[in-house]
Amino acid sequence: MSRPRQLRAALIGLGAMGRNHARVINALDGVGLVGVLDPVATTGAPHDVPILPDLDRLLETRPDYAVVACPTAMHEEVGLRLAEAGVHALIEKPLAPSAEAGQRLVDAFESRGLIGAVGHIERYNPSLQSLRSRLEAGELGDVYQVVTRRQGPFPGRISDVGVVMDLATHDIDLTAWVTGREYADVAARTVSRSGRPHEDMVSVVAALDGGIVANHLVNWLSPMKERSTVITGERGCFVADTLTADLTFYANAAVGTEWEALRAFRGVAEGDMIRYAIAKREPLLVEHERFRDAVAGESADIVTLRQGLRTVEVAAAVIESARSGAVVPCGLSRVG
Repeated sequence: MSRPRQLRAALIGLGAMGRNHARVINALDGVGLVGVLDPVATTGAPHDVPILPDLDRLLETRPDYAVVACPTAMHEEVGLRLAEAGVHALIEKPLAPSAEAGQRLVDAFESRGLIGAVGHIERYNPSLQSLRSRLEAGELGDVYQVVTRRQGPFPGRISDVGVVMDLATHDIDLTAWVTGREYADVAARTVSRSGRPHEDMVSVVAALDGGIVANHLVNWLSPMKERSTVITGERGCFVADTLTADLTFYANAAVGTEWEALRAFRGVAEGDMIRYAIAKREPLLVEHERFRDAVAGESADIVTLRQGLRTVEVAAAVIESARSGAVVPCGLSRVG
């Protein structure tokens, strides 16, 4: 679809993720990168895009929207300035370091009618896109359990939050999104073994609406990288590997028994296994395409700030549960 003019995009933060954003924006149809804000970077922006030292200078480039890829602790300050200037924003996950800060961002963008989105990139992973469609079509029947494993070495770029806010927010968001269910409560345990002030391992047991059980194991302490989502239900289980974007279905097979005492137990056995052929586009590119379309006034599937706030609320409940040793309810954000 042709657009009336090229959108002007700005980028805030030129770290590891910021450089990926710059690469994708530079190749994005209908968008031009007009400026990058990073107070320490001197090289790295594509095609001689100016690297600017402060937000005032960046706003002078008159961007239509900005991608916020700076540390999480800065999201609120930067996001509020963008909202005040009337600039739409795609904010990297997590939305904010606290639910209170996230709520202020939601209010600032919604009150001005601005488009705000959160970079929960796993929603655009081809394996999870296919999985969600199949769950919505009823291919699994009733969903019983969601189990995620997200582990690997510590990334040196993370300094301001622990593994719950940085990595586990992926699993919280994707679990609520693929199942269409809200988190009801969480119980969690964390450990810190790397000498940092924040947790680097978490184990979570959660209850979702409708009786679904979720388990999340996340850490920065493993020498191997794993990104696995297993959803078990009435007709079998789906296994999504978001590193390879593969989706596999393991079907239940009917098991008959002549043993009277066991007839009341509805057991299952291994049936057919199917690995689906899925078109695999880069999730970050799809994320940018959807946000571009939303800013251009077209209907687009984005992760709204309010959805990002809900994920921060659940993550905060996980941290509180680990601190208190109690099961913590996941309160809902203010509707507005």
